[in-house]
Amino acid sequence: MPNIKGIVTCASLSLAVVAGGAQADTLKCAPGETYIMNVMVSGHPYWIPVYQGFKQAAEAFGCETVFSGTPDYDITKQIASFEQDLVKSPAGVLLHPMQADPFIEPINRAIDNGTQVATFAADSPNSKRTGYVTSDNLAEAKFAAEEFVAALGEEFEFAVLENPGQSNHDLRVTAFLDYMAAHYPKAKLVGRQATNQDSNAAYRATASIVQANPELDAMWIPEAGSAEGAVAAVLEAKAKVMIMHADITPTTLEHIKAGNIHAALNPNQGMQGFMGFMATFLAAHSDVFDPFNDYKVSGYNPMQIPFVDNGFSVITKENADSFDLNVYMAGRNPS
Repeated sequence: MPNIKGIVTCASLSLAVVAGGAQADTLKCAPGETYIMNVMVSGHPYWIPVYQGFKQAAEAFGCETVFSGTPDYDITKQIASFEQDLVKSPAGVLLHPMQADPFIEPINRAIDNGTQVATFAADSPNSKRTGYVTSDNLAEAKFAAEEFVAALGEEFEFAVLENPGQSNHDLRVTAFLDYMAAHYPKAKLVGRQATNQDSNAAYRATASIVQANPELDAMWIPEAGSAEGAVAAVLEAKAKVMIMHADITPTTLEHIKAGNIHAALNPNQGMQGFMGFMATFLAAHSDVFDPFNDYKVSGYNPMQIPFVDNGFSVITKENADSFDLNVYMAGRNPS
């Protein structure tokens, strides 16, 4: 006797394949369909591999892309640039919001007017954004703490620099401090200064911390701009301080190669851009997706991706050459 259940299953799968094939034809951009990536401090080298990943994904679906934002570290100017992007009626915007709350209303208005918005690296969780792509900042903080302890033992003096107001940077610092307090209470926090990604401010703050704390052993910094100033101050003081930071710039990469910085914890930027595009594109093409929930009566976009972890790399002297931005960009269109 034939396996009726098996026959039905095969028939169902065949129908699903046909239906899936028909839907796949809709997963491409219409002529001129455009997706924008908007950032603050647009000249920062961090964005280059992110945008390359964004473009690579867009090209696979026949979509056009634009890199946008403001050259300034200014929330008002970034919101203004975002508003200007919306005038172009893009299908979607992948946004790195400098601060969470000021972007709630602009994001919500964009979505209400038909432009989908996903965030990356920093978030605006109380907005209607449909997706968030980032590295795991808690995992980064834990890794940094354990790396310090492995090299210095459980009893040492450390300091942190910070960038208050940017969600991912805040979490990198607070998670690090919480983890150290919970697991290594003998380690002593002797300095905590806001430097706001300003290398000059970081130089001054670090020089002051080192002078006041000659036994300083370690520094954790949530971004690379401040790390540039911090390592300059440590070298000038001829101090022996183990420095780790998140992100990477060409300057800090050279310091890693020289042994002046122990390591950088760098989000996988290309994956961040690639998955960021996918989150934004799928939100704009959510009509191909019919989930088992109440989205039709609730009226929200069914393509909700609360969190995608793009992973992070540990950059050391041994693998630093793999993170040379000039080598990566050789033969690529930087636009």
